Amino acid sequence: MENNQLKLENQICFKIYSAEREITKLYRNLLEELDVTYPQYLVLLVLWEEKSVTVKELGQKLFLDSGTLSPMLKRMEGNNLIDRRRSLEDERTVIISLTKKGEDLKNKAQCIPSKLLENLSLDMKELKSLNQTLSSILNRIQQKI
Repeated sequence: MENNQLKLENQICFKIYSAEREITKLYRNLLEELDVTYPQYLVLLVLWEEKSVTVKELGQKLFLDSGTLSPMLKRMEGNNLIDRRRSLEDERTVIISLTKKGEDLKNKAQCIPSKLLENLSLDMKELKSLNQTLSSILNRIQQKI
């Protein structure tokens, strides 16, 4: 009897990985007008909501370590999208906030979520269900780590 558990087509991790790569390609096209990468877009999403965060908080929200974040944040600062400054209370803490240019991109980005849904051919019910399932999986994984 053949072991179907080891077939690539039966690997949930491969489907998630492949879907993530394809969705990132869709985002790449949508984000060209903003001149930001997908990870930079994620940083902007956090800052549009929070206004300012520490690098540590940003890393926790995006599941990224400082080694990945720091070079990206330097590029974003070089493109005048964010400001980085040391905390007055604790010099080891770096605070990230939006510049006017970074804040202004929010208006241009308003259409991105709906365009992505259109490209994915998902309706709101499917999106909500998928979001709940993925959130549940992520929460379960985090509890085990």
